[in-house]
Amino acid sequence: MPTKVCVVTGGSRGLGAAIAELAAERGYDVCISCRSDLARAEQVAVKVRAAGRRALVVPADVAKEVDVVHMFKLVDRDLGRVDVLVNNAGVSGRKGRVDALDENEVMSLLATNVAGPLLCSREAILRMSTVHGGRGGAIVNLSSAAARIGGAGRNVHYATSKGAIDVMTLGLAREVAAEGIRVNAVRPGVIDTESGPRPSRAARADDPDAARRTRLRSGASGAVARLRRRVLRDRHRRRCHRRALISPPAIRRTASARTTRRPGLAHATAGARGNRRAASSSAHRRKARGAAPRDRHAHARSAPSQVRGR
Repeated sequence: MPTKVCVVTGGSRGLGAAIAELAAERGYDVCISCRSDLARAEQVAVKVRAAGRRALVVPADVAKEVDVVHMFKLVDRDLGRVDVLVNNAGVSGRKGRVDALDENEVMSLLATNVAGPLLCSREAILRMSTVHGGRGGAIVNLSSAAARIGGAGRNVHYATSKGAIDVMTLGLAREVAAEGIRVNAVRPGVIDTESGPRPSRAARADDPDAARRTRLRSGASGAVARLRRRVLRDRHRRRCHRRALISPPAIRRTASARTTRRPGLAHATAGARGNRRAASSSAHRRKARGAAPRDRHAHARSAPSQVRGR
């Protein structure tokens, strides 16, 4: 059986380091890329080798195409053809409002968080895809809960980049599913790593309400556990491909839930329950406008036949 190879970008610390160590435990030889902290990356490599697997440390800035191409060539030479790519490398940027941003920091963040995963995925597909003579594989993108909540007042620029990762994941999964490649995204919540200002996180943890709202986690174990259970396993490969080609059930369920929760569509529900929901929505809107409450029996007096039919 051929050796499995996993590339983890930004694997020198935090979540990336935990993923690299987990991949080694799962039987993968691991390439650990980092932009600057080679000493920390070597420490992770020591743990990978202690698990009985080979490790390769590559200094690479994923925002630069030449670095990405060079990294994958080194993987081909020293480890073999890649089976799993984990697009973990990313930056959170300076915290603040959008009206305080400047062009350089926005473009730098988008280059690392959006262009980087696209470039790395391109190189991985050229090696994994059955169209290019590969044996299939998996691409895992690290998204964020910020893509859902928007990061208002704090990091809208970062949330924007992670929203792009969600779209990339969906489109790429459908694009390469028939070529033996699975594409998934892990969207963790707040994790206490070195990528953010620790004092502010500690302050939030001291406040029970804030801690409950943000679901602050110590370490990266929660997200890594999800990665292990759902992404790095090879089972149900064909089923994943079929779902990606058609329409992911999670997407369908989300769309359905949003439709039924929208007040403007309450009238579409059949029967008396639908009429009650519509009336309730109308009452809430009138209350919000400060209008006088409507006579609850007016509808019965104006349309008695409809009431008798209930």
